[in-house]
Amino acid sequence: MEIIKNGTQPSVKGPGDWFTGAVRIDPLFSKRPSTKSASVMVTFEPGARTAWHTHPAGQTLIVTAGLGWIQRAGGPVEEIHPGDIVWFEPGEKHWHGASPKNAMCHIAVQEEVNGEVVTWMEQVSDAEYSK
Repeated sequence: MEIIKNGTQPSVKGPGDWFTGAVRIDPLFSKRPSTKSASVMVTFEPGARTAWHTHPAGQTLIVTAGLGWIQRAGGPVEEIHPGDIVWFEPGEKHWHGASPKNAMCHIAVQEEVNGEVVTWMEQVSDAEYSK
Protein backbone atom coordinates (compact mmCIF):
# COMPACT_ATOMS: atom_id res chain seq x y z
CA MET A 1 0.00 0.00 0.00
CA GLU A 2 1.10 3.55 -0.67
CA ILE A 3 -0.50 6.79 0.46
CA ILE A 4 0.33 9.81 -1.66
CA LYS A 5 0.07 12.68 0.78
CA ASN A 6 -1.69 15.85 -0.29
CA GLY A 7 0.84 18.57 -1.08
CA THR A 8 3.71 16.21 -1.90
CA GLN A 9 3.34 16.59 -5.68
CA PRO A 10 3.82 20.11 -7.03
CA SER A 11 1.24 21.85 -9.21
CA VAL A 12 2.36 22.78 -12.71
CA LYS A 13 1.18 25.39 -15.19
CA GLY A 14 -0.58 23.98 -18.26
CA PRO A 15 1.84 24.34 -21.21
CA GLY A 16 0.88 26.91 -23.85
CA ASP A 17 1.27 24.32 -26.62
CA TRP A 18 -1.58 22.28 -25.10
CA PHE A 19 -3.80 24.93 -23.48
CA THR A 20 -5.26 28.38 -24.07
CA GLY A 21 -5.54 30.57 -20.97
CA ALA A 22 -4.60 29.93 -17.35
CA VAL A 23 -4.59 26.23 -16.44
CA ARG A 24 -3.16 24.45 -13.38
CA ILE A 25 -2.43 20.72 -13.36
CA ASP A 26 -2.21 18.80 -10.09
CA PRO A 27 -0.94 15.21 -10.36
CA LEU A 28 -3.09 12.64 -8.56
CA PHE A 29 -1.53 9.28 -9.45
CA SER A 30 0.92 8.03 -12.04
CA LYS A 31 1.04 4.88 -14.11
CA ARG A 32 2.71 1.99 -12.31
CA PRO A 33 4.58 -0.93 -13.87
CA SER A 34 1.54 -3.14 -13.24
CA THR A 35 -1.11 -0.61 -14.35
CA LYS A 36 -1.98 1.47 -17.39
CA SER A 37 -3.83 4.47 -15.95
CA ALA A 38 -2.82 7.86 -14.56
CA SER A 39 -4.84 10.79 -13.28
CA VAL A 40 -4.55 14.55 -12.81
CA MET A 41 -6.80 17.29 -11.51
CA VAL A 42 -7.02 20.18 -13.96
CA THR A 43 -8.26 23.65 -13.03
CA PHE A 44 -9.23 26.00 -15.86
CA GLU A 45 -9.74 29.72 -15.25
CA PRO A 46 -12.64 31.34 -17.17
CA GLY A 47 -12.08 31.01 -20.92
CA ALA A 48 -9.21 28.51 -20.55
CA ARG A 49 -9.34 25.28 -22.52
CA THR A 50 -7.31 22.43 -23.95
CA ALA A 51 -6.17 22.18 -27.55
CA TRP A 52 -7.89 19.56 -29.70
CA HIS A 53 -6.54 16.13 -28.78
CA THR A 54 -7.19 12.38 -28.70
CA HIS A 55 -6.36 9.54 -26.31
CA PRO A 56 -5.48 6.04 -27.56
CA ALA A 57 -7.50 4.34 -24.81
CA GLY A 58 -10.10 7.09 -24.32
CA GLN A 59 -10.46 9.48 -21.39
CA THR A 60 -12.79 9.88 -18.43
CA LEU A 61 -13.45 13.32 -16.93
CA ILE A 62 -15.08 13.76 -13.51
CA VAL A 63 -16.23 17.36 -13.08
CA THR A 64 -15.64 18.54 -9.51
CA ALA A 65 -16.35 22.28 -9.60
CA GLY A 66 -17.51 25.17 -11.76
CA LEU A 67 -19.05 25.29 -15.21
CA GLY A 68 -17.26 23.75 -18.17
CA TRP A 69 -17.61 23.27 -21.88
CA ILE A 70 -16.66 20.24 -23.96
CA GLN A 71 -16.84 19.38 -27.62
CA ARG A 72 -16.05 16.40 -29.78
CA ALA A 73 -15.14 16.98 -33.42
CA GLY A 74 -18.27 17.51 -35.48
CA GLY A 75 -20.51 17.89 -32.42
CA PRO A 76 -21.94 20.85 -30.52
CA VAL A 77 -20.27 22.58 -27.59
CA GLU A 78 -21.90 21.13 -24.46
CA GLU A 79 -22.00 22.29 -20.82
CA ILE A 80 -20.67 20.16 -17.99
CA HIS A 81 -21.36 20.62 -14.27
CA PRO A 82 -20.04 19.26 -10.95
CA GLY A 83 -20.89 15.58 -10.65
CA ASP A 84 -20.99 15.02 -14.44
CA ILE A 85 -18.80 12.25 -15.81
CA VAL A 86 -17.68 12.46 -19.43
CA TRP A 87 -16.25 9.57 -21.48
CA PHE A 88 -14.39 10.20 -24.73
CA GLU A 89 -13.92 7.13 -26.93
CA PRO A 90 -10.41 6.02 -27.95
CA GLY A 91 -9.21 8.24 -30.78
CA GLU A 92 -12.15 10.66 -30.44
CA LYS A 93 -10.94 14.20 -31.22
CA HIS A 94 -12.13 16.59 -28.51
CA TRP A 95 -11.40 19.52 -26.21
CA HIS A 96 -12.58 20.60 -22.76
CA GLY A 97 -12.28 23.65 -20.57
CA ALA A 98 -14.01 26.36 -18.58
CA SER A 99 -16.93 28.43 -19.78
CA PRO A 100 -16.15 32.06 -20.67
CA LYS A 101 -17.31 33.47 -17.31
CA ASN A 102 -16.74 30.58 -14.86
CA ALA A 103 -13.76 28.47 -13.84
CA MET A 104 -14.01 24.66 -14.02
CA CYS A 105 -12.11 21.83 -12.37
CA HIS A 106 -12.12 18.16 -13.37
CA ILE A 107 -10.28 14.96 -12.63
CA ALA A 108 -8.95 13.35 -15.82
CA VAL A 109 -8.19 9.63 -16.03
CA GLN A 110 -6.53 8.09 -19.06
CA GLU A 111 -4.57 4.96 -19.92
CA GLU A 112 -1.29 4.48 -21.74
CA VAL A 113 -1.13 2.43 -24.94
CA ASN A 114 2.33 1.59 -26.32
CA GLY A 115 3.85 4.43 -24.32
CA GLU A 116 1.30 7.01 -25.57
CA VAL A 117 -1.33 8.78 -23.45
CA VAL A 118 -2.42 11.73 -25.59
CA THR A 119 -1.93 13.15 -29.06
CA TRP A 120 -2.08 16.96 -29.03
CA MET A 121 -3.37 18.79 -32.09
CA GLU A 122 -4.22 22.38 -33.07
CA GLN A 123 -5.50 24.99 -30.62
CA VAL A 124 -9.26 25.51 -30.34
CA SER A 125 -9.98 28.78 -32.14
CA ASP A 126 -12.08 31.51 -30.58
CA ALA A 127 -14.74 30.82 -33.24
CA GLU A 128 -14.84 27.11 -32.32
CA TYR A 129 -14.95 27.99 -28.62
CA SER A 130 -17.88 30.40 -28.90
CA LYS A 131 -21.13 28.59 -28.23
